[in-house]
Amino acid sequence: MEITDVKIRKIMSDGRLRAVVSVTIDDQFAVHDIKVVQGDERLFVAMPSRKDENGVFRDIVHPISASARKLFEETILDAYERQLAVLEAEQPEGSEEAV
Repeated sequence: MEITDVKIRKIMSDGRLRAVVSVTIDDQFAVHDIKVVQGDERLFVAMPSRKDENGVFRDIVHPISASARKLFEETILDAYERQLAVLEAEQPEGSEEAV
């Protein structure tokens, strides 16, 4: 499995949700609405989920193995950090506007 594309769809600065991301796998399969979330100690990736009849959120798609989860998380967080760096570099000098 190869993650062939990561699109940062939206970046937020308020609250714990930091970004919404789409990932393409092997140029053939897309997963949308992956979230980058600020946890208590670090950023983490939350897979798309929905609430079941008991009010519990369940992932719609998710990596099966620890190595696949690590690949997703590292690739997505790397793309997120690169996008933040690009946005910061594009801000005019002296601008205090948050990303």
